Amino acid sequence: MTWSTGTAGLAVGLLIAVVTAPVGVSGAVFLLPVQLSVLGVPSPAVTPTNLLYNVVAGPGALLRHHREGLLRGSLTLRLVAGTLPGVVIGAAVRVFAVPGATTFRLLVAALLMPLGLWLIGRTLQPVRPAVAAAPSPRAVTGLALVVGVVGGIYGIGGGSILSLVLVGRGMPVARVAPAALASTFATSVAGAAVFALLSLTGSGAIAPDWYLGLACGLGGLIGGYLGARLRLRLPETALRLLLGALAAVLGALYAVQSLR
Repeated sequence: MTWSTGTAGLAVGLLIAVVTAPVGVSGAVFLLPVQLSVLGVPSPAVTPTNLLYNVVAGPGALLRHHREGLLRGSLTLRLVAGTLPGVVIGAAVRVFAVPGATTFRLLVAALLMPLGLWLIGRTLQPVRPAVAAAPSPRAVTGLALVVGVVGGIYGIGGGSILSLVLVGRGMPVARVAPAALASTFATSVAGAAVFALLSLTGSGAIAPDWYLGLACGLGGLIGGYLGARLRLRLPETALRLLLGALAAVLGALYAVQSLR
């Protein structure tokens, strides 16, 4: 990795984290197109590189949330308990079943675009409280398990998907964001370790790009801390719309890239 590539990775990681941390998203999902289209990281190595970014970048926002006492509670524990085993399964699926970049982009587009548009619609036209009731604790754990598998495949830790679904189901962003980021950090540690082990037994670009992942993660570490502070200055409606818009735009970007 050249000096210019490392500097670009650091700058991109910082910018992405500042924008996404307020809504409980690490930013790794937005780092994917940069890695694939600009930095030229091969597939499937792009997935563990993203997970490595989460590992390095995560403590910035988590430190801020910890100081505010927002990491305590059952939601964080349930999300971590569900996503940890899921990300191990997802990592194996990513290596052995979904190695191609085109298929990978199509799956991301099909997942994020509908979720983003759904959240925007729910925010602009709220449903009745009885319909928008938060999911049960058992449903949250089950959802976290499924999202962990998806996150292991995409290299996003799962926090971005959990934030979309839980906020869309009526839970406040202020509660969801810290728990989702904690889940993303824990599952990214596990996922990056699984990919590193799989790289010892398989061929091809399976291991993370360690230098690029660390450079992007350092930028995300700084940006995540700043973004967590920004959350306090934004109203709930603005945070919901930001989360939905980010997901919808990214899904559209992947759809366009996969059709080229």
